[in-house]
Amino acid sequence: MPALRTGLAALTAAVLLGATTVAVQTSVTAAEAVPAPARGIAHLNTVVNLPPGVWTDTPLEVTLPLAGTYELDANVRGRLAGVPPVNTFITARLWDVTSGTAVAESERLVYQVIDLNPGNAQAGGNATAPISELIRVNKPTTIRLQGTRSDAVGTALVAQIYDDNAGHTSLRFDRVGP
Repeated sequence: MPALRTGLAALTAAVLLGATTVAVQTSVTAAEAVPAPARGIAHLNTVVNLPPGVWTDTPLEVTLPLAGTYELDANVRGRLAGVPPVNTFITARLWDVTSGTAVAESERLVYQVIDLNPGNAQAGGNATAPISELIRVNKPTTIRLQGTRSDAVGTALVAQIYDDNAGHTSLRFDRVGP
């Protein structure tokens, strides 16, 4: 019987030692880092007046958190009005703040008013234009929405990119590849 007790004591000691080793190992491991978001969306939440002939920054921007390939999608709401004769339009684009360049082929006509008729009744309206592009970045990158107003004939009285309860201007990103 003493041999059995000694064997059981040795087995119990080995099991306890193994459990202690496992317990010590799990208590020393570092917590995993929270991954950067692979997607996100932002809204304009204001009105941006557009002067003629210059690209104007809006406060609407997103930051692509990692190197990789991203889908960018924007909905740009514009408002435009003028008194005839008038031919005026709003164009929007995505601007890569990090590199200081426009996102290739992201320019979109948001809205245009053409009224060359005689008279002085104001013409205008609003519309929402989509922008969808694919971009590859090598580091965290900030993308901003810009707009410009072009007065081909006459002058716009109102030229805005805006956001309210009747329609929103948004910018979304989704990481789709390394």
